[in-house]
Amino acid sequence: MPVKTFRPLTPSTRYITIADFSDITKTKPEKSLVEIRKKTGGRNAYGRVTARGIGGGHKQKIRLVDFKRNKHGVEATVAAIEYDPMRSARLALLQYADGEKRYIIAPVGIQVGGKISSGPTAPPEVGNALPLKLIPVSSAIHNLELTPGRGGQIVRSAGGAATLMSRDEGYAQIRLPSGEIRKVNEECYATIGQVGNTEHENVILGKAGRTRHRGHRGITRGVARNPVDHPNGGGQGKSKGGGGWQQLVSPWGFVAKGGKTRPKYKYSNRFIVVRRNGLPIKTK
Repeated sequence: MPVKTFRPLTPSTRYITIADFSDITKTKPEKSLVEIRKKTGGRNAYGRVTARGIGGGHKQKIRLVDFKRNKHGVEATVAAIEYDPMRSARLALLQYADGEKRYIIAPVGIQVGGKISSGPTAPPEVGNALPLKLIPVSSAIHNLELTPGRGGQIVRSAGGAATLMSRDEGYAQIRLPSGEIRKVNEECYATIGQVGNTEHENVILGKAGRTRHRGHRGITRGVARNPVDHPNGGGQGKSKGGGGWQQLVSPWGFVAKGGKTRPKYKYSNRFIVVRRNGLPIKTK
């Protein structure tokens, strides 16, 4: 899917790029597979803002995507390729032989009219979901489970693909798109192939309005505020550190840059062979 560029007739069209949507074959979603998305404006049940920078945006409907792929042994036909406003990947609408319809993430190479299946007896072809123990080594996979039967949780964004490196003692070693190598139970399911819409990374919003259409509201920088409003506020002129001596923090004093967000000792550390930065993981 290529992206469209524009002549720089206005400041926003100078850099803006949009998807041409040439891969979309059906414009309206399947009514039985959508739900209304209720917007919160970043507020919790008490009406207090708990997530800043959220509000507005275009109305969206939630597509009910089948991440479990648990309809085993029943062949499905790809009925359409659709757009999903809430994710970067495209969706494939499957029509099963028994009449049921389901959405799945559309991988690269899938076409309308193609046949797709899942389960231990499914052939290792693009779009089919199989247990890791039955997928050929060095295959590209996506929609990967971390717990058997829970459904795919990782490698689901546009252009993403993990690699099945090896299998040993009931676990498969997977190289994730981040570079991390992780052990996953070989009973977990994964879908063969790379996630479609690979040109998504080349899309440039180009103007603030497109960000607002997505429901994101810009937030003023802390260093541009007054000391009464933010710990990094004030100072004589521009000050990258909010005066030259503070750390860059949130309005409540939590470190905003450079702080570690993962606990040093975590239960899942035992499954990580190589971290995404190439360093070994620390365990107790």
